[in-house]
Amino acid sequence: MFSACPTNAATRPCFKYSSEIQSSLSLHPHSFLLNPATRHSLSLSTRQNHAPPLPPPPRLDYTPPNETRLNNLYLKRGKVEFARLVFDKSPKRDVNAWRWSTMITRFARNGMIKEVLGYTRLMLVEGINPSLVLMTVILDVIGKAGARNLGREAHGFVVKNMYFKELSILTALIDMYHKCGDVGSGNRVLFSVMKWKGDFWIGLVSGRLEVQMRSVIRLKRFRPGAGAVASLLPICAQLRALKQGKEIHAYALRHWLLPNVPIVSSLMVLYSKCGEIEYSIKLFDKMESKNVVSWTAMIDSCIENGGVCEALGVMRSMTWMTEHKLDTVTMARMLHVCGEMKALKLGKEVHGQVLKRGFASVHYVAAGLIDMYGICVDIDKAKLVFSVVPDKGSMAWSALIRAYGHKEWYQEAVDLFDDMISNGCSPNRFTFEAVLSICDRAGFVEDSFRIFDLMSRYKIEASKEHCTCMIRLLTRYGKLDEALRYLEMSSSL
Repeated sequence: MFSACPTNAATRPCFKYSSEIQSSLSLHPHSFLLNPATRHSLSLSTRQNHAPPLPPPPRLDYTPPNETRLNNLYLKRGKVEFARLVFDKSPKRDVNAWRWSTMITRFARNGMIKEVLGYTRLMLVEGINPSLVLMTVILDVIGKAGARNLGREAHGFVVKNMYFKELSILTALIDMYHKCGDVGSGNRVLFSVMKWKGDFWIGLVSGRLEVQMRSVIRLKRFRPGAGAVASLLPICAQLRALKQGKEIHAYALRHWLLPNVPIVSSLMVLYSKCGEIEYSIKLFDKMESKNVVSWTAMIDSCIENGGVCEALGVMRSMTWMTEHKLDTVTMARMLHVCGEMKALKLGKEVHGQVLKRGFASVHYVAAGLIDMYGICVDIDKAKLVFSVVPDKGSMAWSALIRAYGHKEWYQEAVDLFDDMISNGCSPNRFTFEAVLSICDRAGFVEDSFRIFDLMSRYKIEASKEHCTCMIRLLTRYGKLDEALRYLEMSSSL
């Protein structure tokens, strides 16, 4: 009878009929009226049937469906205190998570941020963990509130309760960090998940980015400025999202955001990472005022596509024709590429720029020089660079050990590793990886055991690369039992 009252006019007589059956039902008949009242927002009739509102009628049936309907009705009408009273008076709210979820979700839908955060803490105090769905709601509310510290607490809770394997939670975390202005933390979550999920996650985020960009751009009340566009392009570049990057490029053109050095530099990196180096060159050539960022972006674009000679040409132009100078990061990157391509002549030219700029004492630049000369088997130059490094750290020692390995000076490389330790320099995981690889190639079984055991002294956990060197060496020399032990160790990593 009550469910057959579909319209507002027909719902009001239902309240009249409810009193006629009150004496014949064990349940309070007004509980059946909550559903039609919720649909038609009959606040006056609701308060009459739930009167007096403080406290609620003792005979009202507080079964879960009725409590939910009453909460929904009060929240829909903006009667937060009434809804909270119904919830707080519920005798079984502390034994079932869905009651908490209903209340918190309704608070969130009504934009009641303080209530969401407060009741979430109460829920945790009661010993009830939120579900995956509720957790996404909570993270969204934290983001809207801009509560970064609280967001970090929620992130810790996600990790502790193994929620981080769910894509919905991870997406909510990324959104939350970005809404709080902590783009770095959001990107760290994004890129860590990219390593875990691979191409599927890249496709998911690329599609999400496309939808979000279109929805943002179509809003008449808000048009992203140059800063917003420049911050979106590196994400497209990292994801190789060429289609979405072109849409942002078109948006920048339509809204007269170009020429703009940060946007153009980001576009150059985007196109180079997507294999469209021609677009990067065109953008660079059309720039009237180039700064260090744009010159470096052009060099990176050439290197990204294997054009070391072109990158060196850009570097020459930058050095001779402008007042801008290369930084140490770009120098180290060019040295690395010269080493990979065994371009010794080009590497020497970069070395000249390093000396001219006074970067030879920078640790990672010096290590890059030693690595480059070592790969090109110019061991004398590698030793010369090493000798002039003022404070020799693990990077320089490791680079020279690798250089000895390229020269096939295997025993000298192991002796150099021992000298490194005797000089008080602590090796890192890359040092151990280099020397164990040399032991593998040289067949130094006993030295490999000794060096592998040294890792525990320096509190370095064995990696798969370390174990693989040991497995190859021991298998080749017939020590299968020892090789099996390292194989089991590797499988557990």
